[in-house]
Amino acid sequence: MNTKSAEGSTAYIALLAGVGALGGLLFGYDTAVISGAVGFLQKHFQLSAGLTGWAASSVLVGCMVGALAGGPLSDRFGRKPMLLANALLFAISGILTALSLTLQHYVLSRLLGGIAIGAVSVISPLYIAEVAPKRVRGQLVSLYQFAIVSGILIVFFVNLLIQRMGTETWNVDYGWRWMFGSLTLPAMLLVFMTLLIPESPRWLMSKGRREEARTILKRVGAAAEAEAGLREMEQSMAQEGGTLAELLTPCYRRPMIIGVALAVFCQFSGINAIMYYAPEIFKSSGAGLSSSFLQTLLVGVVNLVFTVVAIKLIDKLGRRPLLLGGTAIQAAALTAVGFAFSQGLGGLYLLLPILLFIAAFASGMGPVPWVVISEIFPTRIRGLAMALATLVLWASDFAVAQTFPLLQAGIGPAATFWIYAGFSLLSLIFVASKVVETKGRSLEEIEASWRPERGAACASPVSSSSATVK
Repeated sequence: MNTKSAEGSTAYIALLAGVGALGGLLFGYDTAVISGAVGFLQKHFQLSAGLTGWAASSVLVGCMVGALAGGPLSDRFGRKPMLLANALLFAISGILTALSLTLQHYVLSRLLGGIAIGAVSVISPLYIAEVAPKRVRGQLVSLYQFAIVSGILIVFFVNLLIQRMGTETWNVDYGWRWMFGSLTLPAMLLVFMTLLIPESPRWLMSKGRREEARTILKRVGAAAEAEAGLREMEQSMAQEGGTLAELLTPCYRRPMIIGVALAVFCQFSGINAIMYYAPEIFKSSGAGLSSSFLQTLLVGVVNLVFTVVAIKLIDKLGRRPLLLGGTAIQAAALTAVGFAFSQGLGGLYLLLPILLFIAAFASGMGPVPWVVISEIFPTRIRGLAMALATLVLWASDFAVAQTFPLLQAGIGPAATFWIYAGFSLLSLIFVASKVVETKGRSLEEIEASWRPERGAACASPVSSSSATVK
């Protein structure tokens, strides 16, 4: 039912946010599909440890390209056309990857998918934030993070079903192809749903199409709210235009270090070593093929549940408590994972600490850094800062995905997970000493805290009209 009220059409708002979140679901689906396929790929193409890492991480090179290009292209052509183009790119990549005859063909196909992932990682949350009414913007943007972990859980389940369709020989020859090919279904759903949504009102405003923007804003909110939204957009756009050099000024150097460091520590915890290689990790401890896929599904369930917990608690407990508690538990859990491997322990002795690590990460270092990064910079420079942090995150993700098989083969799984535990401990120390609490503070208050002791003002300070953290 299309419920209308003085606050706009609830069903229409849900449609717009849901389509944007579908991009996040594809993001999670396409990045995590490799977990079920990588072992079969290794045998099919007879890959060394280094090439196995390349098979898993090549998609992330495309992610870096897509993340860099997604923002500028969506600024030029619009959010809707770029969502549609990347949905088609997801589908094409899934089909081409499934049909790969050589490793080179496979890598090129995955690079295309990576470009779509990287672009969507910028465009989808941007679209949701630009169409959502202020009163529910935070909840709807959080929906994007929920969609990512939902996509991961769904593909773990799909991988399990496909793996059980045939023998190991069948999976080596065909199963991994079906895993990648399955991406086509949610991709085509996004293609269809994108045709039903309008362009972002903020993009329309940037092109001088004020009346079209007003029409859309009236559908998602009351008339008075639409007019206020138009004025806020004009003020916000007037404040934009930050430069890379500005990020290195005394006012922004410290928050830039915090943003980049959080992006690095997020990945160097080893989270995607588990997300991309989970069945292989469980198999290396003695689990059977079907059991390893089932345990991987449990990883996805815990990831989803504790992401919801984080979304519920982040505005109640604050950012620092979640980061501090999460990184402390991460370090302990990864130490226990390394101990299990060092003693040749499998089953619950390995599964439980891995699940504890996933729960801790999903409650802290998974979602919280992106909230902090969005809050520690004023509007005019926030987009550039988040783009740089996103690029660093994808580069760090690539480093972990590429090196994990090499570390496993070289120093062994125990030492590998102890390295990740060490990085989690370093991230705990960093959060405790450098990360500030941003809960309940305006952008002006946060910006003022970065000013040098000599009292120099920051360049182009945020006006009081945009002080509310969005």
